[in-house]
Amino acid sequence: MNRDMQGITHGTESFLVLSAHDYRSPRKANIHFIAGELARRGTTRFFSLRYSHLSRYTADPRLPIDTCANRIEQHQGVECFLWKTPLHPFNTRHALLRPVESLMFGWYVRTASPVLLRWIAEANVILFESGTAPVFFELARRMNPMAKTVYVASDDLDTINSADYVKRTFRRIAPSIDIIRLPSRALTRTIPSSGNLYFIPHGIDPGLASQGDPSPYGPGIHAVSVGSMLFDAEFFACASRRFPHISFHVIGSGRPRCADYGGNVTVHDEMPHADTVRFIKHAHFGIAAYRTTQLPDYLADTSMKLIQYDFLGVPAVCPREVVGDYRSRFGYRPGDGESIFAAIKAALAAPRGPSRAHPSWSDVADRILQPTRYSDTRIRP
Repeated sequence: MNRDMQGITHGTESFLVLSAHDYRSPRKANIHFIAGELARRGTTRFFSLRYSHLSRYTADPRLPIDTCANRIEQHQGVECFLWKTPLHPFNTRHALLRPVESLMFGWYVRTASPVLLRWIAEANVILFESGTAPVFFELARRMNPMAKTVYVASDDLDTINSADYVKRTFRRIAPSIDIIRLPSRALTRTIPSSGNLYFIPHGIDPGLASQGDPSPYGPGIHAVSVGSMLFDAEFFACASRRFPHISFHVIGSGRPRCADYGGNVTVHDEMPHADTVRFIKHAHFGIAAYRTTQLPDYLADTSMKLIQYDFLGVPAVCPREVVGDYRSRFGYRPGDGESIFAAIKAALAAPRGPSRAHPSWSDVADRILQPTRYSDTRIRP
């Protein structure tokens, strides 16, 4: 097979996605939407890594589907496999333990599931999401040298605290990967390669605009926060006191209700994506309350909730570092009550409407498979 995929014919390909997510999980990341689009183009398999008995101590979002582990299941047109091992390799966070870390990762690759080995051998295109997946690149290239390889850089490896072994492996293999997809140009400086980098932003489901009805809210002013990444509870303690007439809805933060929250803060468990859309679409403004101690600048382009807020025309309040060039976002300094007050006031006064056009996930998948066909994917040195 020509790895440039210039003669691609939908329905004849076999795609394999390696990720620490699982396609069946209710929480959706960009890799879920990409996999869903690949399923429209051919056989698609989603192999979920880095899951073991240790995962119960890390609040792993895949715990609700633990009973599905180690068996192939079909879910919404995608073959899924959650590989559960007695233990999985992890970042030892200590230089003296790096040899142990290397032994763990080496063992993990050598004892790869027979399902993974078969799926690698049968794939035309193999996608490795940032995280643990790249440690299987060399195995995949040996087993199936004709398969097209794609690195989906959802995050910088330092930002997500990847193990030193993973970072060293990625530095070694990066120039050999056929396509490295970057959802933000800011990630370019984190990649030890150049000629195979392509800028392909996150997409959006264009059907969201017609979904999300009716409103889940009662009378009054409502604000919504979605997700748990770098969640800053202090923001809501401050904002709820400064704006007692606003109802704040915190969805899927992964944290119990904070004692400092005002009575106008409602904490919701994680909910299906379709239900979350209702809360976003009918909110007066959205909130991305990130802690800034670990805030990467590329998050301005990659935050899925901020993208959804903008697409649905909902003004957003977020730290200044992730405002970017979106006119629909209003920045504040975490811990600064006056700047939080000013950002919320500005969001309440802002007009509704998207600040830019957003690609569909179909557009994203097309560019990932054949980036050289699109002039807007080029990253110049």
